[in-house]
Formats: sequence, C-alpha cells, structure tokens
Amino acid sequence: MNSEEALPVWKRLAWLGGIWLASVLALGLVVEIIRLGMSAAGLKTH
Repeated sequence: MNSEEALPVWKRLAWLGGIWLASVLALGLVVEIIRLGMSAAGLKTH
C-alpha cells in the first residue's frame, strides 16, 4: 500500500479505539465468567 492509499488519521484512530474497546469488553466478560464460576463453587470475591 503506497501513501496515496493510506487511511486518514481519524479512521486509523477510530480503528484503534474500537479494538481497544472490544478488548476491554472481552476482558470484562472473562472476569464475570470467572466470578460466576467462583461463586458457584462457594468462593467469595470480597
């Protein structure tokens, strides 16, 4: 890809922000699944 085909800066930043947000949400989902599993096993999270 040469310089004429490069995406504008705002599009690259939007992609970066979208990927960051998706990773944060995925990590939160994993944490909640682990928390549910611990709770089901009788462990407390406090």
